[in-house]
Amino acid sequence: MPWKNQGGGPWGSGPKGPWGTGPQSAGPRPPDLEDLLRRGQDRLQQWLPGGHFSGMGIALVLVAALAIWFATGIFRVQSEELGVVLRFGKYDRDAQPGLRYHLPYPIETVLLPKALRVNTISIGMTLIDDPARRGRSMRDVPEESLMLTGDENIVDVDFTVLWRIKQGGAGAYLFNIQNPEGTVKAVAESAMREVIGRSQIQPILTGARNVTEQNVQELMQKTLDSYNAGIQITQVQMQKVDPPAQVIDAFRDVQAARADLERKQNEAQTYANRIVPEARGRAAQIQQAAEGYKEQAVAEAKGQSARFLKVYEEYKKAPDVTRERIYLETMERVLGGSEKLVFDGQGQNIVPYLPLSELTPRRPPAAAPATTGQQGATR
Repeated sequence: MPWKNQGGGPWGSGPKGPWGTGPQSAGPRPPDLEDLLRRGQDRLQQWLPGGHFSGMGIALVLVAALAIWFATGIFRVQSEELGVVLRFGKYDRDAQPGLRYHLPYPIETVLLPKALRVNTISIGMTLIDDPARRGRSMRDVPEESLMLTGDENIVDVDFTVLWRIKQGGAGAYLFNIQNPEGTVKAVAESAMREVIGRSQIQPILTGARNVTEQNVQELMQKTLDSYNAGIQITQVQMQKVDPPAQVIDAFRDVQAARADLERKQNEAQTYANRIVPEARGRAAQIQQAAEGYKEQAVAEAKGQSARFLKVYEEYKKAPDVTRERIYLETMERVLGGSEKLVFDGQGQNIVPYLPLSELTPRRPPAAAPATTGQQGATR
């Protein structure tokens, strides 16, 4: 049965639509599409010369649209940015800081990474909000900072890594790694654990920080280059290197004992450096004196032997005269400095007088006892 909208439906139920709905109410209706097109055409005709669509008008519209489209390719690269121009999604060239241009979308697009900025990543510590201080404070992250040394000790290491996009590596930075900051942090932690694991704890805590930082930087750069990440590590800075908090007091006692040991060793070395040269100088002096005495004794012995040989030669020529002369010289040498008494063996009735008191050397008078003077003073 055909439907007719003339006073009722096919079932005679009054004026309704084909699905049984009544007529539309007189409320607000959406704008008619034909009406919108007609209004736009009227306005466009007002702008165009002659008030109607002519060949010249269409050309002007196309030129204006093309000009606007080409103008969308103008862009600015900030001082710390580097423009990376993509042509149909493929890397094409770099754009230095300043006002630049690329072909409009969708032919070319541009990415602006912070390629000239030095970035900082902290490992082993993080900034948290501190309501007590009304600001932010540093908190240790043991999961990142606790590391095992080569001599099986645990050390708490907090360090920072300074990195930037390598010159000419912006394309690799954007397309070869998905999370650059997370990659740098993971590589930094891995490199530090490897270097610490090959080292002893004592050099790390005392004077080998520069060596450790250099080794970590070289290992990180080697790893990132193997990824072709386009990242350059500029510096690794170790902020804190301590034993774990549970044993830090005992470790400081050990460090103090080691410092005392080194001080004692240095003092002993200083004393040895002073006393050993003195002993060597005295030994050299004694050796030189012995050599001099040796040469003197040998020379005297040679002189005496030569003199004896000469005397012997003379003795062989005149034994009696030589014997008498030797006797007289010997007596002169022996009795030359002593008191002499001469006795006449021919005087039989004369009693010899021996002045023994004059011959005995006189002794100085003995000093009075000190107690006598003291007793007299007390009286």
